[in-house]
Amino acid sequence: MILTLTPNPSIDRTVALDGELARGQVHRVASVTSQAGGKGVNISRAAVSADIPSIAVVPAAKDDPFVLELLGAGIDCRPVRPAGDVRVNLTITEPDGTTTKLNSPGAEVLPLHLELMAQAVLVRASSADWTVLAGSLPAGAPPSYYAELVRRLREVGGRVAVDTSEAPLQALVDALPASAPDLMKPNGEELASFTGGDADELESDPRATARAARQLIDRGVGAVLATLGGNGAVLVTPDGAWHASPPPTTVVSTVGAGDSSLFGYLLGDIRGLPAPERLALAVAYGSAAAGLPGTTIPQPSQLRTELVGVTALTAPPEGTP
Repeated sequence: MILTLTPNPSIDRTVALDGELARGQVHRVASVTSQAGGKGVNISRAAVSADIPSIAVVPAAKDDPFVLELLGAGIDCRPVRPAGDVRVNLTITEPDGTTTKLNSPGAEVLPLHLELMAQAVLVRASSADWTVLAGSLPAGAPPSYYAELVRRLREVGGRVAVDTSEAPLQALVDALPASAPDLMKPNGEELASFTGGDADELESDPRATARAARQLIDRGVGAVLATLGGNGAVLVTPDGAWHASPPPTTVVSTVGAGDSSLFGYLLGDIRGLPAPERLALAVAYGSAAAGLPGTTIPQPSQLRTELVGVTALTAPPEGTP
């Protein structure tokens, strides 16, 4: 079972244009979709489609259309008292796959709201294969919220994966090794933000990515899945490092691709697959998601895992040109 926490969920509204986005101009819209979303919610959606039990903890009223949509999709949703209405995020996609996101901050939370979410996760974590803390934090939450929750989760047992960015990610890194999760999923830009590397180099050079990710492993993180967009992903564990290149993909929307990649890795782990095969499944899921509109989560039948190429990496010593 995969337990997910989405502390700052959103109604994801995607507007697909029939041409290139130009500021200050009038555009024709090809389609508009709306879906209850958020990183953890997306992972729970993927789990349900793969017949993996999942519980999604979200701050929302029990009768909120957001919750009712998730329940209707077969997701075991456990709402906790919210600080306000679920926010709305707008995504604009262009025909070539270029994606522009406009994310609203959402309602400002109080310590009570944060503790209710934490308790809802802590009481279920020991029975989960993985607990996933995912996405941004709501307004009013301290950046250290994830770091502190990881520490508390380690006390109750169960494995923890974290996928976040900006201040919460930096706070998590600053708290290592006391708050080291079993899995972190940064992208190249996020990895560069706290390792001092160059984001463009990490996106294009898997060996540089492996060297940067190794810094997290050395500080207690169990594994690092670094997603690199069109260049696939790198997996680093205490036992080695691997790079996976994606199958040929016509990019429609990159929204949710990283969430799908994370789920693919978790699915591979639950199935007992070795590290290279977990990575291949992660990249297969991510690339399949990128080829679908909006935040559509791929079905297992849409994967092309056999077309993912995995290469073992031997990262040179730190400082080697």
